Order: sequence, then structure tokens, then C-alpha cells
Amino acid sequence: MAGSASFRALVADQAEGKTTTSIKNHSDADLPQGNVTVRVAYSTLNYKDGLALTGKAPILRGFPMVPGIDFSGTVEASDDARFKPGDPVILTGWGVGERHPGGYTQKTRLKAEWLVHLPQGLDLKHAMAIGTAGFTSMLCLQALERAGVTPGSGPIVVTGAAGGVGSVAIALLARHGYEVAAVTGRPELDGFLKGLGATQVLPRAELALRPDKPMLKERWAGAIDTVGGDTLAHVIAETRYGGAVAACGLAGGTSLSTTVLPFILRGVSLLGVDSVMCPHEPRVAAWARLATELPAKTLDALTETIGLDQLADYGAKILKGEVRGRVVVDVN
Repeated sequence: MAGSASFRALVADQAEGKTTTSIKNHSDADLPQGNVTVRVAYSTLNYKDGLALTGKAPILRGFPMVPGIDFSGTVEASDDARFKPGDPVILTGWGVGERHPGGYTQKTRLKAEWLVHLPQGLDLKHAMAIGTAGFTSMLCLQALERAGVTPGSGPIVVTGAAGGVGSVAIALLARHGYEVAAVTGRPELDGFLKGLGATQVLPRAELALRPDKPMLKERWAGAIDTVGGDTLAHVIAETRYGGAVAACGLAGGTSLSTTVLPFILRGVSLLGVDSVMCPHEPRVAAWARLATELPAKTLDALTETIGLDQLADYGAKILKGEVRGRVVVDVN
């Protein structure tokens, strides 16, 4: 590919309110604005990407657009002193794959400040086995740590446990010695989740209903919630005195029906976690930890790899809850 004048990209377009995707041949003339050109090696499929590919939510802010909210690759050209040709880099967030063309391409251009160098001990494929989902998981773990939730505090519940954020969160928490309760609607994945380190697997229905009381029996020292909606309300109502809930997802809805009582009577903390606009220094720190705290063997166990031509099908699958763990996209 290095000497090729063209490269492949998956392009989303819209007509009569319907989103369609196709793989097109692009040239350097099609590259977006920016001061660093990257030869992309891998991207991933996240829940947000599924929404973009299917048009189920207005993720893409213009058409035609190359989706893909993250990627790893190698710098091909740079007008910024922080990066030089040959540098391996990672991109997550900053509106890439939403407002700025994303990672479902073999080549792209973007702003240097959106990139981080690949940390030592991590290769480009495993960086995307982590991807946006794993990066978000680490931010959630760090939020719980800052709130004083330790392995000795008690069990941590992870909702949406079989998804990208949930599965990596389980692996990270287990590695640090936390007792982890995994919540899933897919009982057939019991072995998969326990293999990642969950000590118990709970059915989604147990926490999916809006609590009938402002506070329920105390169960969780902390939580990583990827679902939102009534599930988040239920988790908050069951969080122990002084516990904390890191909230980072909305697969179950954007509304939150709760009361102030868990917060003012139990001192529960609700911690919002955003990975899109996370500043540079915390990004670098999170990726440095991810490079050392997620062994390749663990990442391989929760990852499958697909190509650009499979993305349309997998975009629909991830919204139906038919994808487990992480999906790496080999764009080449």
C-alpha cells in the first residue's frame, strides 16, 4: 500500500432519511484537513459506530462521511514536531468518525493534538482490541479509584458486561483484585464473563427495572454502568454507603429516574465519564496503564477481527446485542 495512489474507505451516505454504506476507492485528494497523515492499520466497532452505520441515531454530522471513532496506525507525513513519519499512533474521540472523517479507511489526515503515541509494550492491533471501549473502561476505573473505592470496599457491579466497555472493565477490575458482578442479558456468556474475571454473573432482568423505592438493600461498593436508564437508577439505589457509580453509556436509555436520597443519606457519588473530549495528559496516562494492565492473552480472548466489508452486518449486530467483547477492524 505504501506506494499506492489509491486506498479503500467505507463511506456512509444518506438519501431520503436512510443511511447507506459502501466501500470506495479514495486518493490523497479525498483526505480531510489536518497536519498529520496516518496510514491506518486497525479500527474497531463500538456501540456508537453501530448507531452511525445503521443511522439509528444522528451520530454522523454530515454526509458523505467515513465512520469509525477510533484507529491505530503509522504516521506517513507530519507538519507537527511531535510526530514524525514511522511513529505508531492511536486516535480515539475528538469527534472523529462523527464530524471529522474516521477510522474506517486505509489512510486519513487529522490534527496532531488528537493523537497519542502508541505506548511501549502495546502493538497496533492490541491497541484497537482496547480501543475506545477499553479506554473508557480505564477512565471508569480511575474514577472509582479517585472516589476511594478499593478492592477491599466490596463488590463492583458492571452492567452491559458482555459489551466492549463492560468486558474490558471486568478484566481490569479483576486484575486489581476487585470482586466483580457481571450483568448481562445473555446467560450463554456466563463462561466468557467468568473467564475475564467475573466472580458472579447476574441476569439483566434483575437490575433492569426502575426501583420501587428510593433506596434498596445495599449491595455494591461501586459500579461501572454502560446502560443508563432504569438500570442505572437501580444500581444507584443498591449502592452502599460511600460508594460510587461511574456512568459512561446509554444503551438502555438517556433518562434517569431517581431521587436525591442515595446521595444525601448514603453519600453515593455518581461519576460521569467522557472519553471523547478527555484532555491529552489524562489520555496518555490512561493508555500507559492499559499497555501494562491488559495482557495480550486477555485481549485475544475477548476479541474477534473483521474487515471493512463486514462492518455493515456487524453494525446491525452490535445494536441487537449479538456481539460479545471487542471487534477489531483490519482495514487492510
